[in-house]
Amino acid sequence: MPIYEYRCSECGEEFELLVFGEKKITCVKCGSEDVVKKFSVFGMSGVDKPFAGSSGCSSCGSSGSACSSCG
Repeated sequence: MPIYEYRCSECGEEFELLVFGEKKITCVKCGSEDVVKKFSVFGMSGVDKPFAGSSGCSSCGSSGSACSSCG
């Protein structure tokens, strides 16, 4: 049951909906069926490990103890 972001082409309203199956989407403000699904991005916080390809040290960019600031 994903949440999608939409923008109404009629009134410009931006809104989110929890979508079940093939539900017909209408604007929550004006009721128009002329809505466009927006490209959604997500953020993450509280991640323990660095992502693949990211550096381990923010000071020098190394992934190990290659400089004095890495410790």
